[in-house]
Amino acid sequence: MLGLFNEIKDDLKIVEKELHEVVKAPDALITEASTHLLNAGGKRLRPAFCLLGGKFYNYSLKKLLPLAVALELIHMATLVHDDVVDDSVTRRGLPTVKAKWGNKIAVHIGDYLLAKSLILISTYKEPIVSRVMADTSVMMSEGEIQQISSSYNVNQYLKDYFYRIKRKTALLISASCQLGAAACGAPKEIYLPLKRYGHYTGMAFQITDDILDMVADQRKLGKPIGGDLHQGIITLPVIYALNNSPKKERLKKLITKKDKSENEVFEAIDIIKECGGIEYSFDIAEKYINKAKIQLAKLPDKQVKATLDLAAEFIRFRKF
Repeated sequence: MLGLFNEIKDDLKIVEKELHEVVKAPDALITEASTHLLNAGGKRLRPAFCLLGGKFYNYSLKKLLPLAVALELIHMATLVHDDVVDDSVTRRGLPTVKAKWGNKIAVHIGDYLLAKSLILISTYKEPIVSRVMADTSVMMSEGEIQQISSSYNVNQYLKDYFYRIKRKTALLISASCQLGAAACGAPKEIYLPLKRYGHYTGMAFQITDDILDMVADQRKLGKPIGGDLHQGIITLPVIYALNNSPKKERLKKLITKKDKSENEVFEAIDIIKECGGIEYSFDIAEKYINKAKIQLAKLPDKQVKATLDLAAEFIRFRKF
C-alpha cells in the first residue's frame, strides 16, 4: 500500500529511521525485541495518514514527526499485547515477540512502546493532540476487553461488532488523519472531515481484515487462516451466517467449541461462504468506503486528496 504514498515516501523513510532510534534502550533485550517487531514490517498506515492529513495545511515534517512515530508505537504496542492474548506465534510470517521471548517480556515490551509514545505526545502544546490520543487509547482498551469478554458468544448483534472494530481499528486511523492536520494548525473545517474519513476507512479496513482472515492466501497474510474462528471471535461474516445460513445450528456448535480442529475451522468457513457471508461483508465495507469519499469531497482540492482517494480504493480491493 505504501506505493500509493509517493508524495510522502521520503518522509516515511525518515519516520521509519526515527522509529528505530526511538525504541533503542540501554537494555539490549528491549532494543532487540522492539527492533525485531519493527523489522517484521507493516503497512505504516497510521504515520502515512498522519503525514497526509498534514498536507492539507502548512505541512511540516518537523512538526509531525513525533506524532507520526507515536501513532505507530501505539499500534505496535497493541499488536504485541494482542499476540500474548491470542497466543499467536507468527505475525507477517515471522515469529512474534511472544514466541521469541515469552509472554512476560512481550507484555512489558508493549508497555515500553506505549510509554515511549507518551513521551513523544507530551512534546505538543496543542491540547487537541494529547486529548484525542488519550481518549483513543482508552477506547481502544475498551474494545479489546469487549472482544475478549464476548468470545464464543454467538448471541451478538451488528452493533456489538461495530462497537468493537471502531475501537480496535477505526479510532486510531481516524486520530491519525485528524491530528496530522490539527498539529499543523488546520481549522475544524479541514480536520473534522479528515477525522470522519479516517473513521470510515478504518471501519472498512477492519471489515476487510476480518474477511481476509477467512479467504486470504495464508502466505501473503503472514499468519494462519481462520485465527478469529479459532479464538471464538465473532466477526461480520460470522454474524451474517448465524442469522442466514441453513446450517446455523452446526455453525453455532463449531464456533462455541474451544478446541477446534483445523478441519472444523475450515468447515465453519465453508458454511459462511455458502450463505453469502463474505459477499455481504464486502458490501458493508463498500458502504464505508463510499462514506469516506463523501468526506473527502468536503476537503480542499489538493494533490493529497487524490492520494487519500486511492488509499480508500486500496482498502476496497485489498487482498492481504
